[in-house]
Amino acid sequence: MEVDPSQTYPTVGVLNRGRGLLYRDPVAGSSTSYTKLNRIRPGVLVYSQLKAFEGAITVTPDDLPDSFASQEFPTFAFASDADPEFFRVLTTTQSMWDALQGASKGMGGRRERVKPTDFLNIVMDIPPMTLQERIVEMVSAVDDQITAVGVEADILARVHHATRESLLGDVPLTPLSDVCELTARLVDPRLEEYADLIHVGVEAITKGTGEIVGARTAREDGPISGKYLFGKGDVIYSKIRPALRKVAVPGFSGLCSADAYPLAPKDGVPATLLLEALLQERAVESAISMAGRTKMPKVNRKQLFSIQVAIPRPESRGLVDAALSALREQRAAVSAEAARLRGVRASLLSGLLDRTIDIESAALEF
Repeated sequence: MEVDPSQTYPTVGVLNRGRGLLYRDPVAGSSTSYTKLNRIRPGVLVYSQLKAFEGAITVTPDDLPDSFASQEFPTFAFASDADPEFFRVLTTTQSMWDALQGASKGMGGRRERVKPTDFLNIVMDIPPMTLQERIVEMVSAVDDQITAVGVEADILARVHHATRESLLGDVPLTPLSDVCELTARLVDPRLEEYADLIHVGVEAITKGTGEIVGARTAREDGPISGKYLFGKGDVIYSKIRPALRKVAVPGFSGLCSADAYPLAPKDGVPATLLLEALLQERAVESAISMAGRTKMPKVNRKQLFSIQVAIPRPESRGLVDAALSALREQRAAVSAEAARLRGVRASLLSGLLDRTIDIESAALEF
């Protein structure tokens, strides 16, 4: 449709790996360079021509309000023998992402595209309508469980945060340099003596929780620049973008990115308690203010060690650490359950689609 300069258009994009729509800020017709926009209607299949190779495809919600996108987001209505809910599930599969990647043409990166004609030529094994509906029913049951676990995780996160602020909020502050030090040395990860150590990059640290996800050995990652050799009792603190709250206690020895600091606690301060102190709002806000407002905020060593943190007196450290550690372990258990359910979903869906799982037998088990 033609863009009217006097109108405002609610716009959407498509998230990768079949994760649904990205809701963007409305765009004034007078401020956009587009002369035409695609109207994105409810219950249609839509994908990003530029990001299709990343699995940027979904089926729009039935209750989607008036929405628009550039012409890089073609839409497709469904035939009478196709269940939109089934195709919404199908967009979350590796087989769909692989098919889109195979159909991508171009020189790589942002120049790659999947044109509508190439998209329509993708061949996939689509079951009859009755099986589509049964597959949706079963996968939706797992999705409901995943959603429930997600709600539990959100509640635990809020309780954990509130408990941290309650237990540490009135604790007198002390410079970070008084409770920990940076003794780790930079080493060459290409050397054989370090190649089989786990390499913890900043991207492997989950923001806010400190969980380490997807870390591999230095041999597998193939880093070429110097990395810190950290110890089992160290706390890994990301100096990049402190607002992301990327702090972790690995509990093992390994290598970490030079974009992080391995902090060795002093004077019997538990590593887990130091982690909590660094995640407390006062410490986070202090780090953010020091990092500045550049495109990539960063805290240097001098700034970091000048941050004031709340470390309880020795006589109460054990109780505070135990309470916060119990909540952190609960969150980790819920996170592990969510990961397990996502694995169950992927295996179940793959088996149902390639007929290696009998749908009636699977339904009885559920």
